[in-house]
Amino acid sequence: MNIAVASGKGGTGKTTVAVNLALSLENVQLLDCDVEEPNVHIFLNPQVNGVRNVYIPVPKVDEKLCDYCGKCSEFCEFHAIAVIAKKILVFPKLCHGCGGCFLVCPKGTISEKKRKIGVVKKGTAAKNIEIVYGELNVGEPMSKPVIREVRREKDPGKITIIDAPPGTACPVIASVYGSDYCILVTDPTPFGLHDLKLMVDVLRKISIPLGIVVNRSGIGDEKLYEYCEKEKIPILLEIPFKRRIAELYSRGIPFITEMPEWKSRFLALFENIRMYEGR
Repeated sequence: MNIAVASGKGGTGKTTVAVNLALSLENVQLLDCDVEEPNVHIFLNPQVNGVRNVYIPVPKVDEKLCDYCGKCSEFCEFHAIAVIAKKILVFPKLCHGCGGCFLVCPKGTISEKKRKIGVVKKGTAAKNIEIVYGELNVGEPMSKPVIREVRREKDPGKITIIDAPPGTACPVIASVYGSDYCILVTDPTPFGLHDLKLMVDVLRKISIPLGIVVNRSGIGDEKLYEYCEKEKIPILLEIPFKRRIAELYSRGIPFITEMPEWKSRFLALFENIRMYEGR
């Protein structure tokens, strides 16, 4: 079973929910797809036992063979290669690695070289939780290739929890696509509700069932609950705005380890999801 944890914006508590849910379950794998700033490992301190590089293919041009026909430049939708007079310019960070320029070049001028954009790390944490997380190199504009490599480590024999990046853009789609269920974490504020609505629209377009976890409940008005009732979206769990939870978070401690009464609540959340999947 694949459960994604997402939200329309940052700072809602996705990692808090993903980590505490993982600690409540058995036979679980946690994939941190927020590769621009992964932090699952900060809370779970895994023993890293595997690191591999992530590369994308980029064009390498032999201008001795080139007749500057411009077909590669015309083909490239992302303007990663340009022909100017008798010169070819390649912009590696714009390249999406599709390989199209290699195929359309009539002279065989363009070959392929690898460019490292990040790493994927694997490890094991408490309760034998398998942790996989990606780290995108600083300054790289494309996170999707690293996210794909993180997701490639999915173990079909385990419950998989995916900690998605914030927002509603391409990295989020790459993280949640194909999940059996998506938990949307939000807070009861105008910003939280606004961005939650965006994410609900995205998930409905790609046909992923969803439910809501309200973090820092009690700090806002009732508009979030009115929206969920109107849209028939289940509220799976409410995490109150409590100093103790915030203090533990600030020290990198999952609050379920110090507040064990919450384990049953996260287990109930999971059972609700599993019941939905059994329909």
